[in-house]
Amino acid sequence: MKTQVEFKSFKFPPYESEEDQINPGLWGKRLAEYLVQKLAEKGIETEAIIAEDWGWYVPVRNEGFRLALCCGHQNGDADEFLCFTDPNTPIVKKFFRKIDATPQLTHLTAALQQILASDPDIRDVVWTEPR
Repeated sequence: MKTQVEFKSFKFPPYESEEDQINPGLWGKRLAEYLVQKLAEKGIETEAIIAEDWGWYVPVRNEGFRLALCCGHQNGDADEFLCFTDPNTPIVKKFFRKIDATPQLTHLTAALQQILASDPDIRDVVWTEPR
């Protein structure tokens, strides 16, 4: 299942103090805020975004297991970004059982695909399976 997407855009420059929250050279808070807004327009509720050392964690309201969209700038050119889901595979292990996350991941990635495809400031969108 393709749950990871790379793309290019100059639409999401870093905030001035963003490097104080995550590792230098990485950013993506503007992207996370943009995705929260666009996901809400598609009926997907999120919670407060969380700074991580690699970028931004956008929790998605979901029953039964943790679901999130992770995003940030990639090392390299200033316009390179990556988003991936958490979990990144459709089978979630919780305690002694397995949960099929396919419906939730499909819904989330389809919404993200529509968001990215409909924005003229986002280009070179490439979806892949997690490595």
